[in-house]
Amino acid sequence: MTLNSIAKNGVFMAILAGSTGLLFYLLTAQAELPTPRTFHPESDAQRGIRATADAVSSAFENTWKQQKIEVAAHASDFTVARRLSLALTGTIPSVQELKTFEQQPAEQRIHFWVSRLLEDSRCNEYLAERLARSLVGVEQGPFVVYRRRRFVNWLTQELEANRPYDELVRQLLSDDGVWTDSPAVNFYTRNIVPDQGSEDKPDPILLAGRTSRAFIGMRIDCLQCHDDFLGNIVVSDPDGSRNGEQTDFHQLAAFFGGTRNTFFGIKDIPNEEASWKYQLLDESEASELEPRVPYAQELIQDDLPLRDQLASWVTHPENRPFARAIVNRVWAIMSSRPMIEPVDHIPLDGPFLEPMEILVDDFIENGFDLKRLIRVIAESNAYQLESWADHEITGQHEKSLAVFPMSRLRGDQVAGAIFQSTSLRPVDKYSHIIRRMQRFGDVTQFVTRYGDPGENEFEATGETVTQKLLMFNGEMLNNRIGDNSYSTAHIAGLSPNTETAIETIFLATLSRRPTDEESEFFLRRFEEEEVINDAVKDLYWTLLNSLEFSWNH
Repeated sequence: MTLNSIAKNGVFMAILAGSTGLLFYLLTAQAELPTPRTFHPESDAQRGIRATADAVSSAFENTWKQQKIEVAAHASDFTVARRLSLALTGTIPSVQELKTFEQQPAEQRIHFWVSRLLEDSRCNEYLAERLARSLVGVEQGPFVVYRRRRFVNWLTQELEANRPYDELVRQLLSDDGVWTDSPAVNFYTRNIVPDQGSEDKPDPILLAGRTSRAFIGMRIDCLQCHDDFLGNIVVSDPDGSRNGEQTDFHQLAAFFGGTRNTFFGIKDIPNEEASWKYQLLDESEASELEPRVPYAQELIQDDLPLRDQLASWVTHPENRPFARAIVNRVWAIMSSRPMIEPVDHIPLDGPFLEPMEILVDDFIENGFDLKRLIRVIAESNAYQLESWADHEITGQHEKSLAVFPMSRLRGDQVAGAIFQSTSLRPVDKYSHIIRRMQRFGDVTQFVTRYGDPGENEFEATGETVTQKLLMFNGEMLNNRIGDNSYSTAHIAGLSPNTETAIETIFLATLSRRPTDEESEFFLRRFEEEEVINDAVKDLYWTLLNSLEFSWNH
């Protein structure tokens, strides 16, 4: 039996419904996509990015030499393209994208691929959701005064415009108005706790904790109830560094003491009327605390409203923990593991990796440009290492980033990858509206059952029995590979030979071609099958349930 004996396999309807010529072209030839607008390999900007990436790579190499650590080999271009797609769009590349990627000169492929991803609307939407988790969490919050979807849409628009990160955060911390007309204020309305009698204002304690973690990478919310007796939290004042105290947290909370939720939305009362009172651990009654930041108090501008003072201090170019916090988080989003763990608890006095400090310097000097930061990280050698090596991999290798960290895919990444794997072309804004609506519904339903890590998305967790059963028997996976309108039928009906069919399935699911051993094995299995369409579906199911598919590597 040959792959072209499609009459008995029920594939005619799929061929008639689809773009047969294009699908055959995808299976048998190179399928080129338009060149990204920002793809300029010889531009001054790209040369600057390359120079910074080289500096980061050199710093890593110096560290590895000093520590006498063996380093993993360079990963294949397809592997790097896959991890970048998962990091920036939450899904894997399509067959069409991989073939276009492969046509580029080897030295330009990563620049081409990152340019394409950053121009993809899926990238802005996905990064907005990932950042929103650190800013407002994943819960829906107070029903009347909070609109999480509106907040994420605002973030998406800001990222699409490539607004400097410091400007974005300044607006987020100082904006006022109604949560529907001024989406940034949802950062405040999310922290209104109606059942505690605080309907007229967001909770300063919740805001102080969220601000310290998200913007300066410090978990000083541990100081809410008592001083730090273990030396885990370091702050500083004119006399030098010291352990954090309970007053440090509540003095930060005092910047929100004048923030109110009014009929006109979030507003501030005058500084002289604002106050924050709290009963400290060793006091018999509540005392009023003056607004003060946990370090670099000299950067505060006293003549501004309280929230403006805080926003100006947080985003000040000399406030390196601000830049360091987002550099650490972006690295974590792109590799599933931060440079410094936990992602939101970076020691104020270090030590810091030299590569991180180079990224921080470049980020500040280039106007807090998030997309440039992403490009620099993607171009660095450390990001392009293999996740395995011929030598033993120890904890020191992972800590020093001498090997790319392996991590389980998040539920939304698994669902997005399953959906994309059964389409030879990218499922993006150019896809039919029905296809996009179907993707949204399938992914949402899958994540509900699979589970969502929430704000603790960078904590390593094992796969549960429920998750494995969902992959084995779940409706989404089996519907996608069983429906004759998807790529299983196209591959079975249009591939010129069995080798092409197997190669295409590997590209569609694992973003690589099969090894010689794999090809030989599956060629034998295809020959044993009476119905080729069944063989294609079986191979799809096998690869989608493999560890290689469900891990970032």
